[in-house]
Amino acid sequence: MIDSALDFWLWLQDGPLLGILLTVLAYQLGLWINRCAGGTPVLHPVIIAIALLIGLLLLADIPYRDYFAGAQFIHFLLGPATVALAVPLFDHKEQIRRLALPLLVACTVGVVTAVGSTLLLAWLLGARVETMLSLAPKSVTTPIAIGISEQIGGIPSVAAGMVLIAGAIGCILGPILFRLFKIREHEVQGFTMGLAAHGFGTAQSFGISHQAGAFAGLALGMAGLLTAFLLPLLVRLLGL
Repeated sequence: MIDSALDFWLWLQDGPLLGILLTVLAYQLGLWINRCAGGTPVLHPVIIAIALLIGLLLLADIPYRDYFAGAQFIHFLLGPATVALAVPLFDHKEQIRRLALPLLVACTVGVVTAVGSTLLLAWLLGARVETMLSLAPKSVTTPIAIGISEQIGGIPSVAAGMVLIAGAIGCILGPILFRLFKIREHEVQGFTMGLAAHGFGTAQSFGISHQAGAFAGLALGMAGLLTAFLLPLLVRLLGL
């Protein structure tokens, strides 16, 4: 029986199924822990899954390259999942059309503030230019952040990590700020979470209401588009 289990493990290690299996199991365990903790954003399922995966890979001495050979199939689904957010947007198209100008202004201000404050803080702390360019796209969804980071000369892996951290922090602070400033409109809550916490905030917004989720998805897409256009221009303007 031990030999059979060992043979199965060796077979699993050699194929792409290992990465998929570990990712799904880690996320399911993260969901369970999050539910047991009352759904607190401090223990976000994605953050828990990342910590578990890092521990598993180190414990089993599995190279990241071998793990990602299978996990890349899940990574690929990030793109279609983002595009699928157009479905709830269609359900609220009339409301979005009426608020088009305020939403565009809010998104532009949010993107400029997020990028500008990040670059300024990193510069004040003495970060290298490469590090600054990796941190700048932290407030957009992972696939877009990686692409922007590659384009402007940053480190894609650092950019991806900062996206996760920014999303987790946004999910923690967002509800606190809504209560503090008595913001109860679901469209405002959703748009704010999508703008500040990208995919993390969008997923959390769907837990508030369908309307909040739709506006979060809208903010996620708009922020990604504006950042992709504005950040390279800003980098050239600053001579970074």
